[in-house]
Amino acid sequence: MRRTPKLGMVFVIMTGFLLPAPSAAQDEPPLPAGLSQEKEKGEEPNLPAGLLAEGEAGSGPGEDEDDFIELLPVDLNGFVEGRAGYRTRRDRYEKDMSIGESRIQMEAEKQWTGAIFRLTADLVYDHVSDHHEIRLEKGEGWIDLREANLSFSPVDFADLKMGRQILTWGTGDMLFVNDLFPKDWNSFFIGRDEEYLKAPSDALKASLFSDRVNLDVVYTPRFDADRFVDGRRISFWNATWGRLSGRDFPVRVDQPNDWFEEDEIALRVYRNVDGYEIALYGHHGFWKSPAGQDAVTGRALFPELSVLGASVRGNAARGVGNVEVGYYLSGDDSGGGDPLIRNSEFRFLAGYEQEVATDFTAGIQYYLEWMMDHSDYTRNLPAGMREADEYRHVVTLRLTRFLWNQNLELSLFTYYSPSDSDAYARPSILYKVDDHLSVEVGGNVFAGNEEETFFGQFERNSNIYTGLRYSF
Repeated sequence: MRRTPKLGMVFVIMTGFLLPAPSAAQDEPPLPAGLSQEKEKGEEPNLPAGLLAEGEAGSGPGEDEDDFIELLPVDLNGFVEGRAGYRTRRDRYEKDMSIGESRIQMEAEKQWTGAIFRLTADLVYDHVSDHHEIRLEKGEGWIDLREANLSFSPVDFADLKMGRQILTWGTGDMLFVNDLFPKDWNSFFIGRDEEYLKAPSDALKASLFSDRVNLDVVYTPRFDADRFVDGRRISFWNATWGRLSGRDFPVRVDQPNDWFEEDEIALRVYRNVDGYEIALYGHHGFWKSPAGQDAVTGRALFPELSVLGASVRGNAARGVGNVEVGYYLSGDDSGGGDPLIRNSEFRFLAGYEQEVATDFTAGIQYYLEWMMDHSDYTRNLPAGMREADEYRHVVTLRLTRFLWNQNLELSLFTYYSPSDSDAYARPSILYKVDDHLSVEVGGNVFAGNEEETFFGQFERNSNIYTGLRYSF
């Protein structure tokens, strides 16, 4: 296909950042709500004095389990979870049950002087799937390997992480401009926990720190695609057939798969200035979800993609604001004349989040996709093929309310596209019974005037779900 990463991109990004500047903090920005991979380890409180018999060695609920875990040669935590969900509308191309799975996640961590090894794996029984063979890249089968990596610092100003890892950067909340790391859209739409929106990458990450700027470099030796909607779990608009399709006609792809040939590189240069984090980004690889079609075989393609972007995030009024931009250069159709390959795009994101009352937070975002060379695209569009809009607008709203000493969380996240006239809502209620046990009820609700629009195509996949989790 191609192959030497465009290292000139590195020099473009570094330009302007090598002048003296205020000392940069080395902390990365907090992850968007719901995407953090860190888990809190709950501890049972000691019984009040006087409730134990004199001389008795007391142990509260769960203390024997905690003592056992502390004796292990590794730091171990995780959870046991069951989830079930059903579609609220009949979909002839999918099963009525949207999710039905039992999951055990084990996260083990071993520390040595100067190095940390982390292994996170989920053991899964998926009642909805017809196939249970292990496919680690797609997250299918009875095991989902989330992390398996080694971190160490070869020198004081550098960190390295090698292996399977969860990667994220950028400023968006469930919207992504410069985060070109793989996502799991099936998990997001069927009711798994928000942490599963982020799919793992097999990569090498190097972080370099200085008083002027900090630099992150992520090299993926073989392309990692999104776990995209392909019809096996969620039906979608099939432009080839001119109708919805799902399990009857899943997407067939030609996916880049050669080690060290069809690879990817991503860069982030950032620094803090007066409390604002300013970052520049670069990426060279492929579209993460199918963005083209072979006219002969009909198979979906992952065209080449290069991205340059920037972001700023910091205090604004009484909350936190962010702005992010990105230019997507579609390498296999830079002129925009091939209607079967996704055009180059300019993307823009602006957001604001504020605590409007005690334990009540609201956040809004505006997102734009602007197709470049739209006139060339329409001029070459085959007769009968639906024309994509030059501009796609999306507005999001997140509302989060905590009650009962923050043990009850009420959440609503909504997407609305005025250009597509469609919407997507994610309501949920999460109740923490105690430090270990929690129960959740939620839904994924899609609506649209046309089946061809992004959220409109998923209308028959609307579902409600419930989950029960025990953490240790």
